[in-house]
Amino acid sequence: MIQFRIQPDSEIPASAQLFNQIRFAIASRQYPPGYKLPSTRALAMQTGLHRNTISKVYRQLEDDGFVESLAGSGIYVRAQGHEGGSKLQSPILKEYPDAYKIVQQALDELLGKGCSLNQARELFLAEIDWRLRCSAQVLVPVPSEDMGAGELMVYELEQALKIPVQLVAMEELAAVLDKTSSATVVTSRYFINDVEAIAAPKAVRVIPLDIYDYSKELNLLKTLPKENCVGIVSLSSGIARGAEVILHGLRGDELLVMTCQPKDTYKLQAIVKRAEVIVSDQASFPAVQAAVQASMEDIIRPPKLIKVDNYIGANSINLLKRELGLS
Repeated sequence: MIQFRIQPDSEIPASAQLFNQIRFAIASRQYPPGYKLPSTRALAMQTGLHRNTISKVYRQLEDDGFVESLAGSGIYVRAQGHEGGSKLQSPILKEYPDAYKIVQQALDELLGKGCSLNQARELFLAEIDWRLRCSAQVLVPVPSEDMGAGELMVYELEQALKIPVQLVAMEELAAVLDKTSSATVVTSRYFINDVEAIAAPKAVRVIPLDIYDYSKELNLLKTLPKENCVGIVSLSSGIARGAEVILHGLRGDELLVMTCQPKDTYKLQAIVKRAEVIVSDQASFPAVQAAVQASMEDIIRPPKLIKVDNYIGANSINLLKRELGLS
């Protein structure tokens, strides 16, 4: 923080001293456009001036066009002259004070690499247009034998992105892409090679999703006593099979592992009555809870229920939001 100093024995009024020092900080770019000025309380503690005096100085700075006040947020240095840019003046700067700085840095980098202003403009507009069109239709393709994995991805993506997401059998993806002018294809890394082979000839962007590492759940299952029974309930039969293989690799035959999909009522009831621990994905969890409740009279000790909060990794969700212009 810049240290402002007030000379109490000066002939120059204290408010004028502070005004000129802040104006110099702005002019010398120590306080660049978009910078948030200290609160009146913080400045009062630093200078010894009354907060009313500082408020008066801030009002004068605003009247002279050096700063602007954003209700509930604070006092910010205004962009001067061309700095704001015709497209970045209020209200955008009021909502995103650092917007101009970010755009300017990106533009400076392009110009530094030899790009002309017209070329930079085309690049910005093309990327914005691309993201707007791609976010209009998001497709999730999976093999038809494991549509449950796709249902799980769609469930989580719609919750996170707040936009419609379409599930497509991989065998039908080419036909679907023939009927659309723009879309973004999103799928798990398990299926990425097959999906890219279909989408690449059609110049459609494909974004791979990393899956959650399940470290918390696996660490718990490593500590279970021998001969315990573990139930795995998932929309995806592939995920359930994969979990069974991983658990066998960790514990061998020490644990009995039972798997099912939530729609398989008979198997789900068997798991509820036999398992000490049931691990379920978020979408299947209500069905597991209902099955436990329905079997309460037939079981001595209810199983411990573990809900896995996500199948898709958090970083992948954030990347996808940014790619689609939704962040």
